[in-house]
Amino acid sequence: MKRIALGVQYNGADWQGYQVQPHGQTVQDKLEEAIERFACVRIGTTCAGRTDAGVHALGQVVHFDTDLRREPHAWVRGINAFLPDSIGVRWAKELHDVVQFGDAEFQPEQDFHARFSARSRTYHYLLYNHPVRAPLLAGRAGFTHRPLDVERMREAVRPLLGRHDFSAFRAAGCQAKTPVKDMYEIGIERHGDMILFTLRASAFLHHMVRNLVGSLVYVGQGRENTDWLGELLEGRNRTLAAPTFMPDGLYLAQIEYDAKWGLPQETPRILPAF
Repeated sequence: MKRIALGVQYNGADWQGYQVQPHGQTVQDKLEEAIERFACVRIGTTCAGRTDAGVHALGQVVHFDTDLRREPHAWVRGINAFLPDSIGVRWAKELHDVVQFGDAEFQPEQDFHARFSARSRTYHYLLYNHPVRAPLLAGRAGFTHRPLDVERMREAVRPLLGRHDFSAFRAAGCQAKTPVKDMYEIGIERHGDMILFTLRASAFLHHMVRNLVGSLVYVGQGRENTDWLGELLEGRNRTLAAPTFMPDGLYLAQIEYDAKWGLPQETPRILPAF
């Protein structure tokens, strides 16, 4: 048995999130269907992180185990031949032999795992800030019509950097074992009417990025002061923060792994697409 890693991109607007569901309208459903049609055998996959309905991915990573022998380019072209246009495999990498099975027996030093081997995750949130919405950006970018002050938002994120309990930005149904995460970087750039938020952390809680963006929008509009996010962080009360922002502009941009795995990862930028 060999472990194969795939880099996957998708436009999540047409799908009900990543994880397999009974209705079959998820990214994982379509990916596993395509793998089965190409490999002629049912193969389950494990992803680096689940995304919600309407959320996109530039650099999702999945792995699966198989005894089939295929060249990496054959996995890419073969699986893509059976995928819808909104989902695509970007690369494939054959890793180590699989001796043990199941997450409970995962050995970090010896076994690659799409989720547990990840060192950090990076999300982009693309926000269109203009008095009038843009129909061509529907499903691809968030939208707010009130002017936003980028400098105020940059000042507001400073208390979020480092290791913190992010319960104030955690969805009620979040299943993470702990709300404590390491926030490595938060960047906010304006490009004309587009604002790009970039967040890199050890991991993210359910809805954490969308909840942070929603609260930052309040600060950027002047509805809250620049100390507010720090106060929310200390209070750990989700009900005091802003509502969860729309999923349209959220992109799972990149998963970082140790260089020893030799994954052919890209460093995608989202803005040129617009």
